[in-house]
Amino acid sequence: MAKGKTARVPPSNNDIRRIMLQYFYDRNTNATSSRGKKGSAVEISDVKKELKVAHGLTQPEVQSNLTYLISQGWVEEDTIEKSFTAPGGTVIPSSTSFFRITAAGIDKIEGPGEFTMPKFHGIKIEATGQNIITLGDGNQINAKFTDLGQSLVALRDAIIASEAPESEKMTLVADIETIQSQLAKPEPNRGIIRSAWETIKAAASINGCASLVQKVVGLIGGFL
Repeated sequence: MAKGKTARVPPSNNDIRRIMLQYFYDRNTNATSSRGKKGSAVEISDVKKELKVAHGLTQPEVQSNLTYLISQGWVEEDTIEKSFTAPGGTVIPSSTSFFRITAAGIDKIEGPGEFTMPKFHGIKIEATGQNIITLGDGNQINAKFTDLGQSLVALRDAIIASEAPESEKMTLVADIETIQSQLAKPEPNRGIIRSAWETIKAAASINGCASLVQKVVGLIGGFL
């Protein structure tokens, strides 16, 4: 009797977004042109095809999470408008969309660097009535979340210094950055914090991080 195929366990949206952002990052790193087969910007058909081959992602998984990455500013759409004249003389417009990682998306993976624009560049913080502080890792948060922000920095530093796999470090640090970005707001998005924390709390299994995770647990509970 033939065995049935094992049902596919779909990855979480967060996992898909990490895979996709890394895909766009790698494509930009290895690009030899701005668009096309070897370009930093790529058509959606190629994105879907390559992610299916490399990671088994379905077209709906790619499309829905690409929409999310664009709305969050990690990826941008570049539309090229063209037109051609039909035999009867009618001008028919056409457009082709390309997608590429943004500077914010690159910083999401690499971490902020020398050329990273300050998060609140161009905003008069004093006009918002908020008290914004800068943490040791350069992230800026609302002062009322100082203890949580500093605890996340300590956890981040311990993760980076640990012997955990580099891919795991990148995932955890990226989600810590996500929470810190929310802490800059007067009213952080609880859903985003909750989702990121689901990944970060696994750092308790990394040598030297368990007590730091517990400290964060005691401070982040109000958002979960």
